[in-house]
Amino acid sequence: MSAKITHVGFADESYWNKGRFRSLGLVTTPVCSLDLLNDELKSLLAESNVREFKWKRLDGAKERFAAEKLCEFTVEKACTGQLRVDVLVWDIEDSRHRVTRRDDIANLERMYYHLFRNVLRARWPGDATWRLHPDEHTALDWDTVMDCLEAKSTSVELDLSLFTPGWFKVRLRREFGIEQIQPVSSAKYPLLQLADLFAGLAVFSRDKIDEYLSWLKANSPQTLLFSDEVCATGDPSRSSQERFQVLKSFDDACKQRKLGVSLKTKRGLWTPKPENPINFWMYEPQHPEDRAPQKGKR
Repeated sequence: MSAKITHVGFADESYWNKGRFRSLGLVTTPVCSLDLLNDELKSLLAESNVREFKWKRLDGAKERFAAEKLCEFTVEKACTGQLRVDVLVWDIEDSRHRVTRRDDIANLERMYYHLFRNVLRARWPGDATWRLHPDEHTALDWDTVMDCLEAKSTSVELDLSLFTPGWFKVRLRREFGIEQIQPVSSAKYPLLQLADLFAGLAVFSRDKIDEYLSWLKANSPQTLLFSDEVCATGDPSRSSQERFQVLKSFDDACKQRKLGVSLKTKRGLWTPKPENPINFWMYEPQHPEDRAPQKGKR
């Protein structure tokens, strides 16, 4: 008999197999807050006439207004302890990922492990029991992971390492208290749409930081007063301009509520204190031998 679920997590991937920066977003909440949060989000989306928010579709005013409402909602709920947002970003040009025949699926699995390790036990009660909802259109084979959970593999050796076949599936239950994994449609669970939004925003903030800073300067009251200044990076696309507005709105909201989220210091969204309820962090190689997995190798 499974333990009673106390907490729920919604996980989504952004650009996991393309571009320089990749990310995982995880939104977590006590199960007692789940229905209320989802209902409020559905109302916000309905007000914006958006059935389902997707970061990749953000290229016009309607989606931008929806994204700004979602950001405002998240900041408010994070400040009252009703949810957390954690986004892990990695750079495929760092020493860990610059390897031949990199196995991006196996690497994604390891990044999920690091994300869970830093959130499920470290940021919520140590005895929490979790249900995880990854997006149904995920790169990982969560069905295989679920089969292992149901087998309740509790007799595995304690020194199970990241290089032992099946390590990920076994550790989910033993280390993180994940009892159930149910891939779901983001259309039905708006909290999953939040994971998509912030995973996308994190990557965008790093990919486009120079263009964003130029846009910010070009749109400042002082620059508008002396409008003969030319944007050094050229005119951003319509999609980028809409996303710049969302990024600025979110950055302003975080600063107003003193959430400790930085944008310029690390040239992208970053939270110096990971215990804060909205946490962005870059994966850094843990030691010289920390290398991304390669195809054909265990």
